[in-house]
Amino acid sequence: MRGNHMPCAGIGGGVPSLVHRGTRQLPGHVPSSVVPNANEDTPPSLTQAQQRAVSELLRVAPVADDLARRFQQAGFSLALVGGSVRDVLLGRLGNDLDFTTDARPENILKIMRPWADALWEVGIAFGTVGAQKAGYQIEVTTYRSEAYDRTSRKPEVSYGDSIEEDLVRRDFTVNAMAVALPEKRFIDPHGGLDDLETRVLRTPGTPEDSFSDDPLRMMRAARFAAQLDFDVAPEVVTAMREMTDRIGIVSAERVRDELNKLVLSSHPRKGLTLLVDTGLAQRVLPELPALRLESDEHHRHKDVYEHTLIVLEQAMALESGGPDLTLRLSALLHDIGKPRTRRFEKDGRVSFHHHEVVGAKMTKKRMTALKYSNELVKDVSRLVELHLRFHGYGTGEWTDSAVRRYVRDAGPLLERLHKLTRSDCTTRNKRKAAALSRAYDGLEERIAQLKEQEELDAIRPDLDGNQIMEVLGVRPGPMVGKAYKYLLELRLENGPMEYDQAVSALKEWWTEQA
Repeated sequence: MRGNHMPCAGIGGGVPSLVHRGTRQLPGHVPSSVVPNANEDTPPSLTQAQQRAVSELLRVAPVADDLARRFQQAGFSLALVGGSVRDVLLGRLGNDLDFTTDARPENILKIMRPWADALWEVGIAFGTVGAQKAGYQIEVTTYRSEAYDRTSRKPEVSYGDSIEEDLVRRDFTVNAMAVALPEKRFIDPHGGLDDLETRVLRTPGTPEDSFSDDPLRMMRAARFAAQLDFDVAPEVVTAMREMTDRIGIVSAERVRDELNKLVLSSHPRKGLTLLVDTGLAQRVLPELPALRLESDEHHRHKDVYEHTLIVLEQAMALESGGPDLTLRLSALLHDIGKPRTRRFEKDGRVSFHHHEVVGAKMTKKRMTALKYSNELVKDVSRLVELHLRFHGYGTGEWTDSAVRRYVRDAGPLLERLHKLTRSDCTTRNKRKAAALSRAYDGLEERIAQLKEQEELDAIRPDLDGNQIMEVLGVRPGPMVGKAYKYLLELRLENGPMEYDQAVSALKEWWTEQA
């Protein structure tokens, strides 16, 4: 069996030593011969990445070692495990720390309650206790194994007695490594370090057994490929392709959460391509593989699937302040109405009339099925519906009325609509691309100009509901709403009016209604 158990310097003394094997060493990791003690400066011979790994481990040492001592005093073992160990070795450890222990949940609570700054028991049914300590988010989980009943959506949890038993049930070998504390022993029974070095995702046991135990791991394979930019081992891909039907027993919420992590990753194309190629996307997001339209004999239209992935990547490039789930989902789904609206015209052209309207409805239906929040469903659907609005105005000069309506319809999504619209240009014709960019530059300039003159961000009629009732002498009812809508249309078409002008226009409209 591939694997390794070996002593190493402690977290307080430089755990990166555990990555050294003979003459091979992972990029960014620290050979045991040069690991500093906690009270020493980092040797200048270390690379910048190695120094970062050491720094991260020294950073978490006070919390991790203190917690380990408390478990040891209570007669239990504790180990840093899974993604935390993986991320240490990759030099990307954050403030989330995962531990595993032979202590049962009630013992974990007893040990951690007086120690933690905050404690929560949300996952205690699955053996997990969460805590916050000194700015770290900590999860401690009892050794366990879990398997799915083939007709159940919920895992059956049973507790184990050894860390080896715990590690074998984990999803991938790179997540099946641990550092036992406080004895500082590196545990890698399934060769996770080798797979980390070659940047490949394998399962500790057979992928068939792993995916049968928890089918969501098939989506995790795609997610980790996207997050880490790793390749998935051929036998894992084969199992994913052959076991796609198993994903059906996983709850929509769990599928949604994995999809979100994939979409928000640094390389979503890699994960999405894997989902499509294995057939998993057909089960969880069928609208995506449906974009692989068969080209007509004259190749008169684009590969919509490839176009969609490019739009997603171009939208990512326009993000500011971190990954934007609303923007990325709208980019991913913006053209899903095309397969249903595709028509071959008599002149040989291919049309997709009103695909944005159809796509918005499909987006709402799919996101609702995946249990997204009502607010996110509304925002993404609206962006899909509006993504062609810019092109509907043609290439001529934008009127004030058109600009007002564009801003009003986008509302708080305006900045995202700007980014989505710009991202939707994937033509290889540089002249056409430049012309579209200039046209959109012009639109943004017109919006900025009107914003200086008018309150575009909060466009409303020049008379409110109370004023309308006072002018017309009516009580609350449907006619007040109709009058409000009429005045709003006037506002959008003509811009702000003085009070007397608005009153006069309202009375004229009222006379016509009578």
